[in-house]
Amino acid sequence: MHQKPSDFADMELRQLKYFTKLAETLNFSAAARELFITQSTLSHQILQLENELQQPLFLRNSHEVMLTEAGQTLLPLARETLHSADCCLAQLEDLKNLESGELNIGVTFSFASIMAETVTAFLRQHPYVKVNVTQSTMTELMTQLENHELDFVLAFKPQTANPKVESRELFHHRLAAIVNEHHPLASRKSITLEELQHYDFALSRKGTQARNTFDLAVAKHDYHYRVKVEMNTVYLLFRLLRQSNYVTILSESTIVYENGLKAIPISDIKSPMDQMTGCVHLLKNSYVKKSANTFISMLGESSSVLKYTL
Repeated sequence: MHQKPSDFADMELRQLKYFTKLAETLNFSAAARELFITQSTLSHQILQLENELQQPLFLRNSHEVMLTEAGQTLLPLARETLHSADCCLAQLEDLKNLESGELNIGVTFSFASIMAETVTAFLRQHPYVKVNVTQSTMTELMTQLENHELDFVLAFKPQTANPKVESRELFHHRLAAIVNEHHPLASRKSITLEELQHYDFALSRKGTQARNTFDLAVAKHDYHYRVKVEMNTVYLLFRLLRQSNYVTILSESTIVYENGLKAIPISDIKSPMDQMTGCVHLLKNSYVKKSANTFISMLGESSSVLKYTL
């Protein structure tokens, strides 16, 4: 698609927004519904955009909608343009001294308890800023960050660095065996990987940072563990631990505000590769909202984080 700058003179951000939503859904009815407009309005705006660009962006028939080569080329450019416009508006919102706006935070489940204190304090100081928290896997959150759907992500440092992401370290700590306060292990000061072979496990699903770190640590040994349950919901995992003698493996900070649970350090996990580094992940070369900087600063000074940095 070789258009001169003058060819885009009549293009509107609204048209790019409509185009992007239709490109994501590939369904006129669904896109119109999500945009809160009529299907005929959407069709008219897309047709007008195609006329301005002098080439089709979508292939349409009675069964499906598909992007043309021109549409595929325009999509990342449209997203970047819309993001730039959002950044402009975000910077103007900052002039209101955090009296409005939204803050979009992505968090892995290991960070949910750590950030709770800061969310409460932030909302108390800035009650007019809406905070949206998305909890998911690191892979999914990083994709959302790169798509500018999140302002930052709270998660552990990944094994492989992402060149598009800046990771600011918050704290370092170890993996631990997590049990309920009445478990036979609850009084122990530490435990070894070898000893853990004697207990039934309820683990987070493969793909989480805690699980990845644990799997890497045990790969060096010929140990065999009795994994009875795997799940990706921390609420259910903690509930199961409180009602049974299962053991799980998580970062010790995960249960910072969880009553009835104990973290027993694993003594033979000592190397840097076996430790976990809590980070704030931001998109490089992207504007950082004042609300995001304020939240990150408050998080770094929270007792939940300082507990693992002192």
